[in-house]
Amino acid sequence: MTATTPMGRTTGTATPGGTPALVVVAHGSRDPRALSTVRALLDRVRALRPALPVHLGHIELNAPLLPDTLAALGHREAVLVPLLLSRGHHVKRDIPEMAEASPAHTRVAAPLGPHPLLVDALHDNLLEAGWPLHAPRDAAVVLAAAGSRDPDSRTDTDRTASLLSARLGVPVLPAYASAAAPTVPQAVRTLTARGYRDVAVASYFTAPGRFATESTTAAPWIASAPLGTHPAMAHLLLHRYDQVLEEDGDNNAPEGARGCIDCGSAARARPATTGPALARQPHPAHA
Repeated sequence: MTATTPMGRTTGTATPGGTPALVVVAHGSRDPRALSTVRALLDRVRALRPALPVHLGHIELNAPLLPDTLAALGHREAVLVPLLLSRGHHVKRDIPEMAEASPAHTRVAAPLGPHPLLVDALHDNLLEAGWPLHAPRDAAVVLAAAGSRDPDSRTDTDRTASLLSARLGVPVLPAYASAAAPTVPQAVRTLTARGYRDVAVASYFTAPGRFATESTTAAPWIASAPLGTHPAMAHLLLHRYDQVLEEDGDNNAPEGARGCIDCGSAARARPATTGPALARQPHPAHA
């Protein structure tokens, strides 16, 4: 049996028997809080699916590195789920190439975003940071993401911003910590110039780190915490894992794990004003 990765690559999955392991692929960070956060998130995944073997591998900067994790699995089957929020070089090239070079029989899942569960986490984190239940008309949000030169990554982030805007009922402008524009300070200035007096920053990062810290310090009002160990993150990791098994006709995921997880309120939400459309939006005082 073979499976298709997000880049259209195929890798063998012929090892019979047993439940394929879940390998969560994190980016890696020099910030020690990132590693502790990712480990805590994996503990949540294990609590949800106790019989599932769950492993961690990093693309860079932290041990265990993904090639080492895959080498330790030997010739067993594994589904690699990127702990990444959009498509980009790591998802399209780095992870599939590391998987193909390993002895393990691997399948690579899609990145976590965009997805309504991420909007659940973003919304909850904003509420925890002080976002009002009924936002004023002059409120807006900057969705602070890591950034990538890959246009697909920007498309995915734009989609998340649109879903979050629909959930909150206010404009949400995507911005980036690196490799793409606008930057978070630029996005804040754009919204302020349009008359939005209460501008929040929603941290669209999987864990604490330099980019998240720099982005939140640019917030003129409130800033939410990274997605971290929010329960939606654990459910979404398992959902991406289950999707791969379903696509391959596997039946290893337990009953109840295959519900309509994509059919949440964010998936049904109205279209939202983000990015380019924001420039055409009237000043809130004149709306």
